[in-house]
Amino acid sequence: MLRVSRQRSKFSNMSQETDITRRAFCVQACQAASCLAVGTFASACGGLGSGPSNVPQLTTINGTISGATVQVQIDSSSPLASVGGAAMVRSSGGAFLVARTGQESFSALTTVCTHETCTITGFDSSNFVCPCHGSRFSTAGRVVNGPANAPLRSFATSFANNLLTISL
Repeated sequence: MLRVSRQRSKFSNMSQETDITRRAFCVQACQAASCLAVGTFASACGGLGSGPSNVPQLTTINGTISGATVQVQIDSSSPLASVGGAAMVRSSGGAFLVARTGQESFSALTTVCTHETCTITGFDSSNFVCPCHGSRFSTAGRVVNGPANAPLRSFATSFANNLLTISL
């Protein structure tokens, strides 16, 4: 009699193990299906963190703070030496997206994307590009392509004797 009850016990344990495995399978299958569904919706909405990966990164150059301005020396090796060039200028006064828009003119913009406050790090030869969701901004700071819908903050600039001055 004892032998039979032990065998029954083994069979009931096997049945419970099968139920747990079946339950785990069902839970994991539902989780996988949910992930696929979220992925489909995310790609339809522009993606989650799906910024462009083929946009060239801005070169970073240093500026120095002087009173209420940031000054940047522009020499022949600077990415800002020719019209159409762009760079990220870093200083203790902050970071700026800078583009040379003319022989004697520059634009200086905030580096913070107006969509979800990511730092803009890309430039595709005519637009600044946010790496987080792909928003594009003109060198004047206007939104060229969303999801951002507000322009970047701009700062006044002046240029003389190869010295760019950004007013804070």
